[in-house]
Amino acid sequence: MSKNYIIYTYGCQMNVHESEKIAGILSSKGYVKCESSEDADVIVYNTCCVRENAEQHAFGNIGMIKKLKKQKKDLIVAVCGCMTQQGNFADKLASTFPYVDIIIGTFNIDKFGDILDEKLRSKKKVIEILDKNGEVCEDVTPLRSSYPNAWVNIMYGCNNFCSYCIVPYVRGRERSRKLENVLKEVKGLVESGYKEITLLGQNVNSYGKDLNDGSSFARLIDEIAKIDGKFRLRFMSNHPKDITEDVVRAIANNSHACKAIHLPVQSGSTRVLSVMNRKYTREQYLDEVEMIRSIIPDCAITTDIIVGFPTETEEDFSDTVSLVETVGYDGAFTFVYSPREGTKAAEMDGQISPEVKKDRIMRLVDIQNERNRVDSLKYVGKTVEILVEDYDKKKNAYMGRDERGRMAYFSFSKNLVGKFVQVEITSTGGMSLLGRVVSVEEER
Repeated sequence: MSKNYIIYTYGCQMNVHESEKIAGILSSKGYVKCESSEDADVIVYNTCCVRENAEQHAFGNIGMIKKLKKQKKDLIVAVCGCMTQQGNFADKLASTFPYVDIIIGTFNIDKFGDILDEKLRSKKKVIEILDKNGEVCEDVTPLRSSYPNAWVNIMYGCNNFCSYCIVPYVRGRERSRKLENVLKEVKGLVESGYKEITLLGQNVNSYGKDLNDGSSFARLIDEIAKIDGKFRLRFMSNHPKDITEDVVRAIANNSHACKAIHLPVQSGSTRVLSVMNRKYTREQYLDEVEMIRSIIPDCAITTDIIVGFPTETEEDFSDTVSLVETVGYDGAFTFVYSPREGTKAAEMDGQISPEVKKDRIMRLVDIQNERNRVDSLKYVGKTVEILVEDYDKKKNAYMGRDERGRMAYFSFSKNLVGKFVQVEITSTGGMSLLGRVVSVEEER
């Protein structure tokens, strides 16, 4: 009789892909994915501490499993991810939730199979939090769950130490995978039928700097351009201080690469950017936007923005608003600043009140939403290529994105998931598009 597992994932896309790796490890040991905790023999919580709500959500769910653990004595409960990597958090977790069997950090997730074996053999709690960079692992085959999209790590860690960010402390310094290994994985995914490949890294622009073999992010994009097949290439995330003309030209010259760049600005105020330790000014950021659009005139640019950072004044916030209006983003992920223990920003004077944060983010969201609404209207009457990603049961329609990342919904009589289709946009729903299928690309 097979044993079952379920994985709960919190936080960023990096965590989603790491959960796919854990799933691959469990699958290789004969475990089968199930849909509920009650049916599971192994429950894994892959946590995130980058955003406060993800951490609180994980903590609450781990607490709720106590009753089930009492009922199922052989149930294995494991907690991993960057939440466990913070300071003495693993010890706190173990004392708060004594029924958790396995606690590991970010540097040894690839060893999850060995750690599970140790737990089953010894019957003792296993806590392994390494305090040094993990090796770049190449021998774990992910059990992918996001067809037609596939996520490919090209590097791990971060060297930037933005004052609000916990990532360098919980994921270590930058480590790049060898270029030939990344290319082999991408080529294999395309040959297996995946239609959209997203390269992952905390700062993809830094790829290859630690390899000393001539590898770079621009070169990687150039090499991926040589892979045969119909597929899209995306990547996340860029750091504005490192994006170069070589990278943008590589994107422009790669027929697979989506002409869409996510360029997190975080603030439009040079003073706040300095306090954030972002290492660029407002003016330098705008110069980069101009450079991108001079090379790729129709490039979609999206961003991340933090509102209410310590010491942010109304003038600083106005600088952010004016930058948003100047750039004209195709999309913006906006966040209210929340202190992360262990970062410099958490200890700063000048913390902003919740009321002011709420007021500012609501004003910013309204501005960006109006921009999205106007942009969506420009699609009406046009026919765009959409990669169909899923079927939305609530909307009773297929869904997928165009090259610029805009989501569209449409009906069709046959299964379209994983296919490129031409969709005529007939109306809009805020950020999303509504349309009808004009044609479906034939399989080659």
